[in-house]
Formats: sequence, C-alpha cells, structure tokens
Amino acid sequence: MSDIRVIDLSRAPGAPERLRRPAWLTMSWSLVELLLVSNRLQISSRLRVWALRRFGARIGDGVIMRPRTRVKSPWNLEIGDRCWIGDGVWFHNRDLITVGSDVSISQETYLTTGAHAFRTDMALITKPIVIEDGVWLTSRCVVLGGAHIGRSAVISPMTVVRGDIPAGVIVSSPPPTIVGQRFPDAAVRDASAGADDEAGRLG
Repeated sequence: MSDIRVIDLSRAPGAPERLRRPAWLTMSWSLVELLLVSNRLQISSRLRVWALRRFGARIGDGVIMRPRTRVKSPWNLEIGDRCWIGDGVWFHNRDLITVGSDVSISQETYLTTGAHAFRTDMALITKPIVIEDGVWLTSRCVVLGGAHIGRSAVISPMTVVRGDIPAGVIVSSPPPTIVGQRFPDAAVRDASAGADDEAGRLG
C-alpha cells in the first residue's frame, strides 16, 4: 500500500470565488437556520419557509417543511408548490438545487452539489441538481451533484442517485462495487466508489 500516494490536504484550493459570500451573511444564516429551520421543535412550516425566503430561497406555495431541515446556502435553493420536505433532509447546496412542484423528499435524505478533484488536488467542484415535478425521494437517499431526476420518478430508500433518471421509473441502488482506481498508475485498486470524471460521482 505504501506505493499509493496521498494528497496533501493543506494544499487543496479553497472554494471558487463564485461560491463565496460575505462572512456576515453566512454567519447570520447559520444562526437563523439553527433557531428556525433545523430546530427539532414542531414549529410552523410557514416560519421555516419565511426564514429561507428572507435569505434568498425561492419557495412556492403550500410547502411543508418538517423539523431538522438543513440548508447550506438558501440563495441556491428553488422549491416549487405543494412539496413535502421530511425530517432531517439536508440540502448541502454550494450550487443550485432546483425542486419542482408536488415533490416529496423523505426523512434523512441528503442532497449535495459538491465533490472534490480527488485524483489531483482535492479542489472543490460543484454541479447543480434538478428534481422535476412529482418525484418521491424516499428515506435516506443520497443525491449527488449533476443528478437530474425525471418527472414522477420514485427513488427507493438508501439509493445513491447520480446522472439522469428517466421520468416515471422506480430506482434502487445496487450493492457496493469497486468501479475503478483512484490513481490510474497505482498497482492496487482503491475500494472507494470512483468517478468517471473529476466532478465526482462521489459526494
């Protein structure tokens, strides 16, 4: 194993300029999120939606947002009408996440637009996520940057979603599989789920 190199994380580039926000804004949002959005108490969905809108989220009418919701960057969130956001859903949205209308995102589902250039310098790379109308993301799914989930698709519990999902289908993840090497010149395969490109099929 000693012949497989390790990337020095102290040299990893920071977030690109387009992703940066003033410190006062991010700190203010962190406080509001803690008090009003990720709060475990059964406070009003309207209050959560109000707080998100105040920080730039574009949210439609009739959205139900349950306790422990987390939103990294409300200015990168669009949600249509009549959506259900379950307990503990986490929008880790350094890039834009667009959710259509009548979408149900169930408990503990994690949506992340970020990955790292894991073969070179671990620089942050982001890709948007698009979820069309009528989709049901069931409990504890993981949706990766670049995913596009078609109209009224159903994603089974604990499924990892990447790439394009056709409309109207039911999707479930296969068991863990070695799909490549992190460093192609290495003699030993890396057991993590590799990627076809540097944007990462990894979350």
